Parts: sequence; structure tokens; C-alpha cells
Amino acid sequence: MRIIDDDLPRFACPDWWEKLQNGQTPMADVPINKTKAAKALAFFNRLRLPDVPGNPPLAEACGDWFRDILCAFLASEDPDTKRRLVWELLCLVPKKNSKTTYVAALGLTALFMEEAPNRQMLIVAPSQNISERCFSQAQLMIEIDLKLSDIFKVEEYKKSIIRHKTGTQLDVKTFDTSIVTGEIPVLTIIDEVHELGKAAKAAKVMQQIRGGGITKQRGQVLMISTQSDEAPAGIWRTELDKARAIRDGKGGSSPIMLPVLYEFPRENQVNQEYWRNKENWGFILPNLGRSIDPDALVDDYENNGKVNAEAEQIWASQHLNIEIGVGLGGDGWSGAIHWENCVDEKLTGLDALLRRSEVCTIGVDWGGADDLAAIYVLGREKGSKRWLGWGRAWARPTVFEQRKKIAPNLKQFEADEDLVVSTSGEEQAASAAAICLKVFKSGLLPEQNGIGLDSAGVALLVDALEDLGMTQPLVTAVMQGWKLQTAISSVPLKLEDRRFVHGDQPIMAWSVGNAKQTLKGSNYVVTKEVSGAAKIDMLMALFNAAMLMFQNPEAAAAFDAEAWIASYA
Repeated sequence: MRIIDDDLPRFACPDWWEKLQNGQTPMADVPINKTKAAKALAFFNRLRLPDVPGNPPLAEACGDWFRDILCAFLASEDPDTKRRLVWELLCLVPKKNSKTTYVAALGLTALFMEEAPNRQMLIVAPSQNISERCFSQAQLMIEIDLKLSDIFKVEEYKKSIIRHKTGTQLDVKTFDTSIVTGEIPVLTIIDEVHELGKAAKAAKVMQQIRGGGITKQRGQVLMISTQSDEAPAGIWRTELDKARAIRDGKGGSSPIMLPVLYEFPRENQVNQEYWRNKENWGFILPNLGRSIDPDALVDDYENNGKVNAEAEQIWASQHLNIEIGVGLGGDGWSGAIHWENCVDEKLTGLDALLRRSEVCTIGVDWGGADDLAAIYVLGREKGSKRWLGWGRAWARPTVFEQRKKIAPNLKQFEADEDLVVSTSGEEQAASAAAICLKVFKSGLLPEQNGIGLDSAGVALLVDALEDLGMTQPLVTAVMQGWKLQTAISSVPLKLEDRRFVHGDQPIMAWSVGNAKQTLKGSNYVVTKEVSGAAKIDMLMALFNAAMLMFQNPEAAAAFDAEAWIASYA
């Protein structure tokens, strides 16, 4: 039964999964100007596919799902104010669903619909190959319909299409930091926006593109993409999280972005048996049977997607929009598939953890100048005895230069306030020691084995802890490698039945998703060497804290903060 609720926030679509299962477009109902929508559809439907035998018109070759997007984006209208409602739209759709071709056709339709003179429109692609294909599709659509040559002028060398009547032009460009100059575009379409998660200064460019949003003219933005073939990062992580929040009714009362996300629910993404079942693929492939041959898709999976775990990760991310990271990792840590199901929204930070805990342990994983440093605090909850988790990481500025591949992720974690950028090792150590001190002063640490360190490279931190009165036996070394077996194998069991919950920190989910697990002798190990360049520091800190919590500690006797401060002042 369809969910109808007049009190839902704008663009919320709580029945999106039901819609997908019924073959409908997974988006909220949007009021439209029927006259404007009819004009847009009439033009769009006459455009022909230039690279298909017989050049069928989009009236026959395009699925209704994209026509729904076209009408919502170009013809939305508040019935009371008569103003546009959809200023932004994010469409997540798997590979080979004619995304680039449809985007080219939508761009031409928008150019035809725009009556204001001498405006600028953009189609932005992440690479030259994609931008050239997009422009070629639009150009050929014009060439195979002689009447369109009377409407548009094509300047191939500029990758520009101009409407004769208005002088407004549609430019197809490859992404760089100078794509927006002068006037803010009235419309910008960004193809494969997930690639911008890897691009430096992408957030700044998006701000430029959106600069028209606060002017009277305003500017529309349509983003369309497959899922990333790596864990979502940077601007892609931001936009995807925003779209999901709006879809789920958590994006505020009047958002301007309409989400259209072809993806499985989180519980089905982490259930590998579910998404590997070919009977379920059609739910999130709107062009199955059109641009996608069902038999060819199965053959490609069997012959290419299943070659090894890494190949399957990439294949599933591109063809089924399975998010790499938590829930999809091939040889990933066994606890990863349960991580997202163990979120406690009330666990908002360290203070909340301390209030709810009867005892705490702290794990530390310390890094050098080109690495991350991390601590993780585990609390044993009063009454329930569940574990509660919260952590923080540190990085030097050099990490952003030396590890450019993960720099967008790190910048986002810094914005989340889960990562602190420190100018020196001493500053890092002092900041981490201050957190340990806060837990210490709460009286929740045991007298012995309360702060567990990987013994490598921790001299500065040990000194900082000692300066604050935290020494052995409170501070102890935790053996690494196969000796972490208890934590590596037992923490997943606690996650499986929610005897361990956490506050949903993105940096921790990223670390969990990066971890690779391998069998060494008779023990499973998760180490930085096994996981490669991916950062797992937060998870290693968790393991260290877990090894201490498995000792079933009790909090020290009532802590006399004033006496302690006096003795170490």
C-alpha cells in the first residue's frame, strides 16, 4: 500500500523501495505546470537516438522513469505561488542506463524551453571522453533532424550549442576549477558527479555553480551518476548523504533538491545473498530491456564480475549501485556487514558515552607524520552491559599532500569534527592526552589496563599522558598482529546482535570499510600491511580498546579530581 502523508517534508519519499519494486520512479510526487511539462515532453520525445539503428525517437526508446525526471526538473511549480520547486535534482542510476544520452537530450530540451536571452547553460563531465560523448550525442540529435538545425547553431570547436532565437547557449565542458566564469549558469548538469569526490577543490566549484541560487535569476543543478567504485568521498559523499536524508524525510521542511535514487535499501546492500540474486537486479535498473540486455548483463557478471573479490566489488558498485565500504568488501573485516545496523542516534559524542557508561577503556593507534593517529573510547553501558563506542583521529597537514587519494575523505572528516589537523606531533599528543584525561577524571577508567597502546611510535603520547599523571599500570601496551585475534573475531559477534553500538561517525565507517581480513595460520588478522594504503587506524584503536574491555574491568574507586589536580598541578 502506498504511503500518503500530507505532513511529510517536501520531497520526502518514504515508500521509495516499494516504488522501485513496483517499477515506478523512486521519487516524491511533484506538482508541475502541465502546459510547460507538455511542451518539454513534446520536444524531448521527438529527439532521436543517434547511435542506434533506425534512430528511434525517445518517445519509443526512453523509459518513463527519465520522463518523470524531465518533467519534475523542468516544469515543477508550486500551485499557490507559481514558483519553481525543484532547483536541484540528484539521480543515482547504475551504469548502462543511457544516462549520458538522456542528459544530452535533457540539455537540448532545457535550451529549447529557456526564453530568457543570452543565458548560459552547462553540461559538465569529469573527463574529456565523457564530455566529448555527451556533446556528440547532442550534436548528432540535431544533425539527424533537419528542423532542429533551424532552432540551434552548433559550434563544434567550442563544444557549444546556441539557440538562434535567444542567443542562450549550452556548453559541454570537462570539469576543472575554471568552468564557471562570469555569469552564473541558469542550468548546470553534472554527469558522473561521483568522480568529483576525487577532484581537488570540487566543493569550491559547486559553490560557484550554486552562486546563482541566491540571486533573482537563480540557477538549476541536475546531478546524475553511478555509484563510486571506491568508498564515496568529498562532494559526492556530501551530496549523496543530503539526497538520502531528504528522501527519508530528514532533510528539513523545504529542501530544494529532489532525490531519485536507484539503489537497494541498506539492509539489502549488506546482504550479499540478496544482491547477487539476479531476480532482484531489475528493481534498480530502469532501462533493463532497453539499453541493457538482461542476458548480456548476466554473462558479464559471470565472466567478469565474479573473477575475484575486487572485480565483484567494482562490478556491483557500477551495475547495481552497491556502495563500497560498509557492507561490500569481499575480503573485508567480518564486522563490516553489521556496522551500519548498530547506530545509536542518541550516542552523540564522548559526553553522551560517559554519562551512560559504568566503566571505559581507551585504545590508541598512533601514526607518524604521513599517517593518521587515532583513539577509540569504549564504554560498558550501565544496566544493559552493551558496549558504546566513540573515537577521534589526528593528521598533520603533510598527510593531505602525501596521500592525495584520500585527501577528500580527510577533509570531510575534518568538517565533521572527527579528524583534527595538528601542526606537530606534540600538538597531536597533547590533544589526544586531553581526551584521555577527560575520561580519567570521570572516574570510569580501571586502575590497571585502562589505556591500551600499540607500542610503535607512541613516545610523544606516553610523555603527554605521563605529564598528566596517567602512567603504568593504567597505561599498557597491547600486543598486535595475530594476538588481536580475540578482538578481530569477537567484536563482529557483538555487532551482530547489537551488543555494541556507536554514534555513526563517518570516519569510523570508512575505516571499518577499508579493513581487509586474512587468515594467517589458524588466526584471522587485520593489519595495515594487509589493508594496503587504505586507512584503518580508527579500527585498530577500537581493537586495542576491545582487548582491554574483554578483561571485564571495573571502574576505579570514586575519583577525587581536586586532589589529583593538586598533585599534578
